[in-house]
Amino acid sequence: MTPIRLLLADDQGLVRGALAALLDLEPDLEVVAQVDRGDEVLDAVRAHRPGVALLDIEMPGMDGIETARALKESGLECRSLIVTTFGRPGYLKRALDAGASGFTVKDMPAEQLANAVRRVAQGLRVIDPQLAEASLVAGESPLTPREADVLKAAELGQSLKDVARAVFLSEGTVRNHLSSAIAKTGTGNRFEAARTARENGWL
Repeated sequence: MTPIRLLLADDQGLVRGALAALLDLEPDLEVVAQVDRGDEVLDAVRAHRPGVALLDIEMPGMDGIETARALKESGLECRSLIVTTFGRPGYLKRALDAGASGFTVKDMPAEQLANAVRRVAQGLRVIDPQLAEASLVAGESPLTPREADVLKAAELGQSLKDVARAVFLSEGTVRNHLSSAIAKTGTGNRFEAARTARENGWL
C-alpha cells in the first residue's frame, strides 16, 4: 500500500514536530515535508508531491487560508486541511471558500486527525462538528471586504493617514469604512472593532 504523502506547514516547531511524530506512527501516512511559512508551501508541494497539506492559520509570509487558496489555484494535486489552534467560526467559512478540503483543531485526538487526513486524501470534506455548529450560530461576517482590509490596517495602531496609505484609499473613505465596521461589530472604536472581528475569524 502506498502511504498518503503529507506536508506540514506550521510556524511553531514543537507543534509541527509533534504532529509529524504522531502522523508518522500511522502505517498509511508519511510526512514528506515540513515548512514554517505559508509562502514556502507551493515550492515544497512542487518538490515533494504530497497528497495532503496540513496548514496552520497564523503563519508568517502567508496565512493558512490564503495558502489554501493559492494551492487550489495552482492546479497542483494536493488537497489542504486546516489544522489550527484558532477554532473561530469565521475562519471556517473563509477556509472552505478558499478551497480547503477540511478544517480541524489541533487538540483533537491523534486517531481522529489521522482519519481526517485519510478522508481529505479520498476527496471528502472534513469539518470539526463543534466548529460547524458555532459557525452556523455566528453567521457570516457582516463586514465588506474593504471594511475588513481597513480594520486589518487599523489594528496595527497606525494613524488614519497611514491606514489610508496602506489600503490606497482617501482618509475620508477610510473614516467611513471604520465607522461602518464599528457599527456592525457593536463596538466603541476601531481597535475594539478590529479585536472583535479578529476573535470571530472575520479578518
